[in-house]
Amino acid sequence: MASKDKSSKKNVFELKTRQGTELLIQSDNDAVINDWFKVLSSTISNQAVETDEGIEEEVPDSPGIEKQDKEKDQKDLKKLRSMKVSSIDSSEQKKTKKNLKKVHLKNKSLSDQVFGSNLANLCQRENGTVPKFVKLCIEHVEEHGLDVDGIYRVSGNLAVVQKLRFAVNHDEKLDLNDSKWEDIHVITGALKMFFRELPEPLFTFNHFNDFVNAIKQEPRQRVAAVKDLIRQLPKPNQDTMQILFRHLKRVIENGEKNRMTYQSIAIVFGPTLLKPEKETGNIAVHTVYQNQIVELILLELNSIFGR
Repeated sequence: MASKDKSSKKNVFELKTRQGTELLIQSDNDAVINDWFKVLSSTISNQAVETDEGIEEEVPDSPGIEKQDKEKDQKDLKKLRSMKVSSIDSSEQKKTKKNLKKVHLKNKSLSDQVFGSNLANLCQRENGTVPKFVKLCIEHVEEHGLDVDGIYRVSGNLAVVQKLRFAVNHDEKLDLNDSKWEDIHVITGALKMFFRELPEPLFTFNHFNDFVNAIKQEPRQRVAAVKDLIRQLPKPNQDTMQILFRHLKRVIENGEKNRMTYQSIAIVFGPTLLKPEKETGNIAVHTVYQNQIVELILLELNSIFGR
């Protein structure tokens, strides 16, 4: 079952595809959700290819799979495809079918999405060097959220953040001034989620140790070392980083109202923007360096990026 931070509703379980898409499936009817859970659990290891007609199953030939197991899997898949539970009233059936059809029609491959997409590929698709969603969030926060207490530190409602993520990924017309996104912490939560879900962090994996070594140097050498490393990053990473850090600097400059400091912003964004490809050694030590690097860039913003 899904954890409480994913959904406050009852009978919710979480499903994550191999492509990285996350789904929350919920029903108030205990029998319905149990049937869904049993069928999905028994078929999760098999390949299912969705076609216009429905779900087309394919059970791979393998010495380790007995004939009776294959037959059972085929039956379970057919059950999943045509499942109708008598306890569901007709209106709920129609609502469920409508929602499933909507998801099917709007389903897109990971390579066409915004969240979870490679930064360079996303920027290339959008004919720019900074993702449009990043700029949209920053503009909105600077217009409506600079004086909000705990901006970026306070978490927004995760369910609403996920709805915003879904809207962005499926080309829905996005208006951040819509009442659905009135909580500014939902916007900041979605922006943080965007950076967390990058396949490779903004500070790329191959430079992680270099940035850590740079922050270990003497104070006079740190800025030059970090500046040089940033120049070695791909253009989309450099430009996105500059826009994000200039924005975070403006957040800090309004600290009397929002109570956000260099240190608090660094704690929020350090592990999100900078991390090793594989965690080795002391994670707590890594976290200290991650925060210090982000804080240094914020403090020396003009030296690193120019005025």
